[in-house]
Amino acid sequence: MRHELFTERLVLTPFRYKDYNLFHQISIDPYVREFLWDDEIIPLEAAKEIMRENESHFEKNNFGIWKVALKETDEIIGFTGLWHFFHEPQPQLIYALLKQFTKQGYALEFSKAIIEYSFKTLDFEYLIAATDEPHLESQKVAKRLGMKFHEKRIEDDKPTLFFKIEKG
Repeated sequence: MRHELFTERLVLTPFRYKDYNLFHQISIDPYVREFLWDDEIIPLEAAKEIMRENESHFEKNNFGIWKVALKETDEIIGFTGLWHFFHEPQPQLIYALLKQFTKQGYALEFSKAIIEYSFKTLDFEYLIAATDEPHLESQKVAKRLGMKFHEKRIEDDKPTLFFKIEKG
């Protein structure tokens, strides 16, 4: 199965193990890591392990993390995908966008592609997205995607908000 996804302005391509340096560079970006990695600089070894797992997820389950590139220039602007967090039974929507590409509708555009893929290809009945309570921009994206506030929990000693969208 081919896993590339296309939107009006973007190309989503699954990360391969060989992309671990790119994944690491995006992940340690100060803007990205503030909320995604609790402002920690993840070790390169962690990025390698995530990319190893990512290849396995795509091979076995047809989901994982996609790198997001601009169609016109092939410039990588971040990543998105489906990943297991917080002991949830199915993977959740995840994304990271480099700061210079925020407020241009890209997060909404690629998240819609992942939601559609989740419902049409993977036959999910719902999709969850979690965000740190202070991360207002991610909350706005979730709401603009049609996700509804689902619950607030303390995860990793932080208030975390969960948003949900159902197939339909």
